[in-house]
Amino acid sequence: MNRRDLLKNLLIIPPGIFLGGLFLKTLSLLKKTPLGKISLESIYGKYNPHAHYYAMGIDIDKCIGCGRCVEACKIENNVPREPFFFRTWVERYVITVDGETKVDSPEGGIHGFPEPISEKEILRTFFVPKLCNHCDNPPCVQVCPVGATYKTIDGAVLVDKDYCIGCRYCIQACPYGARYLHPETHTADKCTFCYHRIVKGLQPACVEVCPTGARIFGEVKPRNNPLARFVRFNKLGVLKPYLNTGPKVYYANLDKEVT
Repeated sequence: MNRRDLLKNLLIIPPGIFLGGLFLKTLSLLKKTPLGKISLESIYGKYNPHAHYYAMGIDIDKCIGCGRCVEACKIENNVPREPFFFRTWVERYVITVDGETKVDSPEGGIHGFPEPISEKEILRTFFVPKLCNHCDNPPCVQVCPVGATYKTIDGAVLVDKDYCIGCRYCIQACPYGARYLHPETHTADKCTFCYHRIVKGLQPACVEVCPTGARIFGEVKPRNNPLARFVRFNKLGVLKPYLNTGPKVYYANLDKEVT
């Protein structure tokens, strides 16, 4: 094949496929697929990522700290059972009458929470689920030296374990503490919005098991879905907005004490 034919065939590859880790995926596919035959279907199957753009909403007032989301995430995604590996976890904020803020998350909240201090000393208390924020401008993607961490066309931030070298740069760069080094694969791991489920039209495991509907997952742009209604009818906040990472996990009734 001459140079002109090579360039012509490369132009057939859909726009955006060279973003982040997808470039590496494309290279591996080129070894197995004749030039000119590659398409989004060869990477995603029949799912069309261009037709979606995902985010999650969390209503803090509805979270009861039951820990079912944490347990469901561990089971669904084979997260190590040790109490310091989590893709999602729940924190409890206790505001005392003297203005002190106490935060705890025993084993990520997977077994619920013990009774706090005397109720007479408490002004208010609430629970805050946390996870990867799937940022529009993710610092973890910027620092990855091999392109293993990448943002998909439909808005999720993922890690390709086949390319991750376990350097921990992305773990250090994440301002939300949402990543960890998997003890068995020795690669970076984190929430994926249960990407293997959403491409099949299913909800993330944590959303599906929430008994109070505190978590809402859906499309950012269409106005006829639960997330769009959540965004429209609530005053929203994001974690650490001053970092300009563009988080796509939106919190309703977010308190100023939450970091």
